[in-house]
Amino acid sequence: MIPYARPSITDAELAEVEACLRSGWLSTGPRAARFEEALATRLGVKHVLAANTGTAALHLAVLAAGIGPGDEVITTPMTWVATANVILHAGAKPVFVDIEPGTLNIDPAKIEAALTDRTRALLPVHFAGQPCDEDALLSIARAHRLALIEDAAHALGATYKGRAIGAIGDVTMFSFHPAKNITTGEGGAIATASDEIAERAKLLRFHGIAQSPESRFGGRGPAAYEVVVAGFKYNFTDLQAAIGLHQLDRLEAMNARRAELAELYRERLATVPHVEPLVRASYEHTHAWHLMVVRLETEALTITRDEAIQGLRDGGVGAGLHFVPLHLQSLYRPMVDDPGRLGVATDANTRILTLPLFPDMSDDDVSFIVDRLTKLIESSTRSSGARAARTEPRRAQGGSA
Repeated sequence: MIPYARPSITDAELAEVEACLRSGWLSTGPRAARFEEALATRLGVKHVLAANTGTAALHLAVLAAGIGPGDEVITTPMTWVATANVILHAGAKPVFVDIEPGTLNIDPAKIEAALTDRTRALLPVHFAGQPCDEDALLSIARAHRLALIEDAAHALGATYKGRAIGAIGDVTMFSFHPAKNITTGEGGAIATASDEIAERAKLLRFHGIAQSPESRFGGRGPAAYEVVVAGFKYNFTDLQAAIGLHQLDRLEAMNARRAELAELYRERLATVPHVEPLVRASYEHTHAWHLMVVRLETEALTITRDEAIQGLRDGGVGAGLHFVPLHLQSLYRPMVDDPGRLGVATDANTRILTLPLFPDMSDDDVSFIVDRLTKLIESSTRSSGARAARTEPRRAQGGSA
């Protein structure tokens, strides 16, 4: 089975982990600080604060941006559940706005209609590693005095018009889950230029204590400590950083390999009927290629999307699903006043699937996967007379391929 994702680990990571274990400093310490400094330099931002998971980092970002009870945060339904869950954890309400049919990113043209006097922030997701239209989002955020909180779990290494994702919004979250572009086992980080956001997040990250672990345990400060807010246990560890430091060194090379594989996929898929890769946005950007998501013309097939995923798995291809839109989940359905406004996301729900994509894949792996997909599609294609017409949203894709 070729999995949909697999972390790329080298001897450098293994040696650093061993050195960390032998040092005796496994929790938050000097390696964690080095990792934060290295990531801040790479992104060109003033502050990076790492956390034990990407979800924890996004929770910190939402709280540090001032989101609280009674507020509304506009976000996308096409994301992992953590994006909306942390809004609920802050006491606020997620408001879902539909997506672009080509990129599956949030559609900026539909945001204004969702604004109310309780809207406090925009929380876009750079889906599959392709940046959202940052200019459009910033324009809306600044015009309505909203925070721009970015979920860049998929987008480490992506750029928008020459600027790193992470250096544009008010605060941006990254994830270092094993499936992501770099991994620290689990882990995440926020990036921000705001001193206020950084200080608030730093307090919340470790029990609301107004001292660093170095000053409390490193012999460089008083032993007494002051708790100033009810914080969390979200700190990033040196053991995580031991993996991440060398992952970060290889980010460009791993992302470059992802881009090569994605281009090979796009070339091979061009001849496969009833399968469409996502559209490349027309504005200048660098895609991080976290996921290889394709859309099926299910009206032309005798199988459903779920049956297609199972068929690929039966053939040795670890296909995945990213994602079931949140407005269709039982937790969030009651919060959606008009599901019809989310028609593009609803349509995508029955069509999209994820093909394997990770740096250590070979070109032959792509050929194997596309071959299996081709055979599955050919054996499941309806006769032309029985084929249903395409739906309008699938004809109205924007951007360039």
